[in-house]
Amino acid sequence: MTTELLVALVALIAIALYAVFGGADFGGGVWDIIATGPRRRQQREAIAHAIGPVWETNHVWLIFCVVLLFTCFPPAFAALAVGLYFPLTFALVGIILRGSAFAFRSQQFLYEPNAQYWGHVFGIASILTPFFFGTCVGGLTQGHFAWTSPFALTVGLFAVTLCAQLAAVFLTMETRDELRGDFRIRAILATFALAAVGALALAIAAVTTPATFASLVRPQAWPPIAAAMLLGLVTLALLWTGRFAAARVVVAFETVAVLIGWYASVAPYLVPGEMTYAQAAAPEITLNAFLWVAGCGAILLVPSLMLLFRIFKSSEPA
Repeated sequence: MTTELLVALVALIAIALYAVFGGADFGGGVWDIIATGPRRRQQREAIAHAIGPVWETNHVWLIFCVVLLFTCFPPAFAALAVGLYFPLTFALVGIILRGSAFAFRSQQFLYEPNAQYWGHVFGIASILTPFFFGTCVGGLTQGHFAWTSPFALTVGLFAVTLCAQLAAVFLTMETRDELRGDFRIRAILATFALAAVGALALAIAAVTTPATFASLVRPQAWPPIAAAMLLGLVTLALLWTGRFAAARVVVAFETVAVLIGWYASVAPYLVPGEMTYAQAAAPEITLNAFLWVAGCGAILLVPSLMLLFRIFKSSEPA
């Protein structure tokens, strides 16, 4: 494996971690704004309890990916920053609004109108942020940074649905009794919705951009995509039988399989149609230095994050 591909693998790992943990947090905001039924207040409290102690740590992986991109693939960073300027800006603004709203809402519990206002901002930003990240992925896959194309917009919807599925499955382990039942139903519905949106995205690609569809079903791309579909079915079966701990693990692997499929569909291009990993890579000495620094940083970062999750996620479910 060449050095630039090794760096790309490190980037995939970071993106996968952000998609799983950050995606679950975004999905929590989705369920927060559409909370319904007689237990909607308890549902929102369970979501806040689940993400409150650790939600900011997930952006470590996003920051890491940005640093990796402009350090190891500077021409690609410049191209992406220009070509996807608007959706990336919208996504980053969403992250800022989401974090601010979540913090402000937690301090407004004595004044209900303000808490509701910030709750709406938190929920809307939690939807818009993964949506625009998804349109970036769709635009890259289709080429020419076509983030407003029907395919890219459908991929944005797919990203929001995937986050909702992740959050609902994770929340079955953060709750119990009637609340667990609420999120179990939401997780099952989100799994069906994800399958429908994924099929819609493939159909749109086949009709509007056959080249994009061909890249998604190429020999190195369709196995992980098929694996993601299979893992979705396994997640559904585990939810149906009440095996929530196993469902949480399987849905995380489902998300990773989706990302691997996307990576494989555009390889060896970093910016499809414009530059490959080799063409965009920084000098070899820079790549090697980055890998050494990233490895040393992981020795400190990973155990710290594991300790953080162990401390704050070991309490009793809500």
